[in-house]
Amino acid sequence: MQAPGKGLSQSALAYHRSNPTWLKLTSDNRKEQIYKLAKKGLPQGDPERLTWCCFMTGNKILRILKSKGLPPDSPEYL
Repeated sequence: MQAPGKGLSQSALAYHRSNPTWLKLTSDNRKEQIYKLAKKGLPQGDPERLTWCCFMTGNKILRILKSKGLPPDSPEYL
């Protein structure tokens, strides 16, 4: 039987609190890129253009768009 608070493998995923060193964008740059793509009408879940968004900004794409007043027509991709 497992101990309380542990899973079957008895390990936890590593949590990184900083951006990768190879990523040269800041969170403000990423938000501006999201605004530009939303105004063009591209889907907010486009994997090649909006990678590392939630990790860098601390918010989901849908929340970033709502804070700017640009809610999308379709729900966010899962």
